[in-house]
Amino acid sequence: MDDLLEDRMKTEIIYEDNELLVVHKPAGLATQTAKAGQADTVSELKNYLKCSYLGIIHRLDQPVEGLLVFAKTKKSAAALSLQLKEGTVNKQYYAVICGKPMAERGELVDYLYKDTLKTGRAVVAAPQDISRYPDAKRAVLQYRLLQYAEEADLSLLEIHIDTGRFHQIRAQMSHAGMALLGDAKYAEEAVRKRGEELGIRNVALCAFCISFQHPVKKRKMDFRIKPQGKIFSGTYFEPFISY
Repeated sequence: MDDLLEDRMKTEIIYEDNELLVVHKPAGLATQTAKAGQADTVSELKNYLKCSYLGIIHRLDQPVEGLLVFAKTKKSAAALSLQLKEGTVNKQYYAVICGKPMAERGELVDYLYKDTLKTGRAVVAAPQDISRYPDAKRAVLQYRLLQYAEEADLSLLEIHIDTGRFHQIRAQMSHAGMALLGDAKYAEEAVRKRGEELGIRNVALCAFCISFQHPVKKRKMDFRIKPQGKIFSGTYFEPFISY
């Protein structure tokens, strides 16, 4: 019965011990949702573990795939959450954009606030306007160009975030003129149309790497995955991605 349950899970368990789980969440599946009848990673894992407690350390947007770590005990949840707060949890992403960035490497520093009344988007506030938005938080990321597919005019980027803000990568990259392929919420019309032409149904973003210190064993844990998304399937970029 347990094997049948695992077969029905969309979430893939990468690693498990007495303290934590590391999983690969597919694009299109919510990390957690309050919508009745809608599947999510948290519900799948609770059903798998047959427990009521699961410590949510961080999240991924529903249209984004990648690695997530969950705690199985409150003590481990507190330790992992502290690492996240202190910035010692390393998370790296692959992203695909239309065109080629003007600089092969760069850092984006913005202030984001969540527009909950209108669009539910993360909005970039201009530095001079920060005083008007007391809830705005500093968001920092670095990106580097891994490969430019000239025939398709697409670029594969590696992104590292120093902060974990709501929709951070999607909002910051769009604001910088590098909206992610397949992003219906933040990309401009031309990018959305390009994604439709290529059959991209989810955001071309994958949290492919995560590393942290084990909350009990105190040893470094490092995990990497190969993206499942169509845009990462090998037509343009796979030969240039290392795992």
